[in-house]
Amino acid sequence: MGGERQHYYGKHGTPQKYDPTFKGPIYNRGCTDVICCVFLLLAIVGYVAVGIIAWTHGDPRKVIYPTDSRGEFCGQKGTKNENKPFLFYFNIVKCASPLVLLEFQCPTPQICVEKCPDRYLTYLNARRSQDFEYYKKFCVPGFQNNKGVAEVLRDGDCPAVLTPSKPLARRCFPAIHSHKGVLMVGNETTYEDGHGSRKNITELVEGAKKANGVLEARQLAMRIFEDYTVSWYWIIIGLAIAMVLSLLFIVLLRFLAGIMVWVMIVMVILVLGYGIFHCYMEYARLRGEAGSDISLVDLGFHTDLRVYLHLRQTWMAFMIILSVLEVIIILLLIFLRKRILIAIALIKEASRAVGYVMCSLLYPLVTFFLLCLCIAYWASTAIFLSTSNEAVYKIFNDTACSVAGKTCNPETFPSSNESRLCPGAHCQFAFYGGESTYHRALLGLQIFNAFMFFWLANFVLALGQVTLAGAFASYYWALNKPDNLPAFPLFSAFGRALRYHTGSLAFGSLILAIVQIIRVILEYLDQRLKAAENKFAKFLMTCLKCCFWCLEKFIRFLNRNAYIMIAIYGTNFCTSARNAFFLLMRNIIRVAVLDKVTDFLFLLGKLLIVGSVGILAFFFFTHRIRIVQDTAPPLNYYWVPILTVIIGSYLIAHGFFSVYGMCVDTLFLCFCEDLERNDGSQERPYFMSPELRDILLKGSAEEEGKRGEVEE
Repeated sequence: MGGERQHYYGKHGTPQKYDPTFKGPIYNRGCTDVICCVFLLLAIVGYVAVGIIAWTHGDPRKVIYPTDSRGEFCGQKGTKNENKPFLFYFNIVKCASPLVLLEFQCPTPQICVEKCPDRYLTYLNARRSQDFEYYKKFCVPGFQNNKGVAEVLRDGDCPAVLTPSKPLARRCFPAIHSHKGVLMVGNETTYEDGHGSRKNITELVEGAKKANGVLEARQLAMRIFEDYTVSWYWIIIGLAIAMVLSLLFIVLLRFLAGIMVWVMIVMVILVLGYGIFHCYMEYARLRGEAGSDISLVDLGFHTDLRVYLHLRQTWMAFMIILSVLEVIIILLLIFLRKRILIAIALIKEASRAVGYVMCSLLYPLVTFFLLCLCIAYWASTAIFLSTSNEAVYKIFNDTACSVAGKTCNPETFPSSNESRLCPGAHCQFAFYGGESTYHRALLGLQIFNAFMFFWLANFVLALGQVTLAGAFASYYWALNKPDNLPAFPLFSAFGRALRYHTGSLAFGSLILAIVQIIRVILEYLDQRLKAAENKFAKFLMTCLKCCFWCLEKFIRFLNRNAYIMIAIYGTNFCTSARNAFFLLMRNIIRVAVLDKVTDFLFLLGKLLIVGSVGILAFFFFTHRIRIVQDTAPPLNYYWVPILTVIIGSYLIAHGFFSVYGMCVDTLFLCFCEDLERNDGSQERPYFMSPELRDILLKGSAEEEGKRGEVEE
C-alpha cells in the first residue's frame, strides 16, 4: 500500500516535507512576476489616455437626447430647442424603410416640438381654418407662409398630415386608434382630405406598426427605464433587506455554525415546498376561468409578463420546476449526509477563523467599491467613445436621384449643384460617424476598453482573494490560537499582496481577461452569423463557445488556488498554480468530500436569502401585501424591479458568503499541506484544531479505505 501511495504521489508532484522553521505565511519574500506588473502599469496609462481622448471627442447627450434633421438636440438646456423636448416625424411611414437599418435615421424631416400633436389635421384643411397657427408649430423653424401648397409639401417645410400622437422615448408616435376624422367604411379605414375625398390610411397604419417594430427594443428599454425611475427607492430597500439578512446569517454562522447549517437546509426545503404549494393553489384557482387553458405556445411572446400569470400552464410549469429542484436537493442531502457532517466541521473551523479576523466580513465592501470604480470608468469611456463621432449629413430624396445618399453640408446645400440636380432633395442629419483615423479606430478602442475592464476587474477580485487567503492562512498556521496570530492579519496580508505580488495578480488576471475577451468576440461573431445558413459554421461557433466557457471555469478554479499558495509561500504565479494543482490532485478524494460539499451548503444559504427576499418582492410589487400605508408604484412591467432585487440579493449574498468560501478553501489547502508536513507527533504536531483533526482525519481515512478497496 505504501508503494502504491508513493506511485500515486509520483504522478502528481512531490508532497511537502517537514520544515521546523515554517510557521505560516512567509514574511521575508520578494517581488514576483515583475514584468507583468510593468505591463499592467503601462496598460493602465494607455487606458487613461484612451479615456482622455474619448472624453475630449465624446458627447453623451447624443445618447440621452433625440436629434432633429439638423443634428440639434431636443430639450437640451442652453440651446434653442430647450423648451422642445420631443422629436416629431413628418412622415413616420418612411421609418419602416430599409434605409433605416442602413443609415440609422428615418428619411423624413424631423423637428423638435413642445408637445406631440393631439388632433388629426391635414395641411390643406389647416390653411383654410383657424388651426393654421397650431399647425405651424409642426413646421420647420422659421417657416413663412409665402409658398403654395405644392411647394411647401415638396420642400418639406410642413408635414402633409398631423395625427394624434403620444410621446415615447422623447419621440412622437401615432396613436392610431384615436384619429379624429377617421371613418370606417365597411372593413376599410379611410380619412377625409381637404377636398372631401376619402383616402385609404392602411399604409399609414401598417407603416407606423413597422416603425414601432423597428424601434421595439428601444421602446422596451425606455419602459424598463421608467419602471426603474418610479421603483428605485423600493429596490434599494429590498437590497438593504438582503444585506441585513446576509450579515445576520453570517454572524449567526460564526457562533452557531452547525445549527445554522441545518436550519438553512430545512428552510430551503420549506421555502421550495411553499413555492410548490402556492403554484398548486394558483393552478387550482384558475380552473374554469375563461382563457386560462390557452397554451404558452399559442399565446406567444408578450413583454407584459402578467398575461402569463393568468394561464394554468404557467403555474403548472413553475410547480414542476420547483418539484424537480426539491427532489434533487432532498436526494443530495440523503446521499451526502455523512459528508455534510464533515463539511460542517470545516465550516465550524472557518467560523472560528472569521471570528478572529472579524474585519474580513467587511472586506467585500472594499472589493465592491473598487469594482464600482472599474465599471464606472469602463461605462463612461464606452459611452464617450460611442458618442465621439461627428454629425454626418446626407441627401435624401423621395424619387430616384443620382446624388441621393451622398454626404452634404446643410449650410451650402441650397446653392450647390446637388440641389439643382435633385430639386426635391433635402440635406439632413443622417447619423454620427466620421472618416478620420480616430473614427476608424473606434472599434479597436472599444475592444481595448472591454479588455482593460476585464483585466482590472479580475485584478480587483484576485487582490481580495490573496488578502483573505493570507489572513486566514495566518490563523491556521498559528500553533497556539489566537496567541500566535498577527495583530492585524488582514491589513498585513493586504500590504504583502500589493507590495510583493502585484505582478502575479496581474498575470493571473491577464490570462482570465484574454479568455473572456475571446468569448465576447465569439458572441459578437455569433450574432453576425445568425443570418447565415452555414450549419458547419454554426456548429463550429457553438463548439468554440463551449470550449472557452469550460476553459474560463478551469482558469478561475486554478487561479483561486494559486492565489492561496501565493499568499502562503510568496512564490510566483506559475509555481503557485503548479503546486496548488498537484496538491489538489494528491488529495482529489478530499476535494470531492469537503470542498464541493461546502460549496453546495453555501449555495443553499444563498438560495435561502434570495428566495426569501424574492418572495417578499413578488408579493409587494404585485400589490398583494403592503409594507407601509403606500402601496407599490404603478409599473409597466412588475418583473423589472423583482428581477433586479433577486439578482442584486444574490450578488450581495455571494459577496458575504465569498468570505466564508475563501476561508474554507484556504483552510482546506492548509489542511492538506499540514497532513503532508506533519504526522501529529510531539516533534511534528498538526497545526489544525483537535476538533477538526478528529472528524477530518476520520472521514479521510474512510474515503481512503473505500478508494483502496476499489483499486484492489
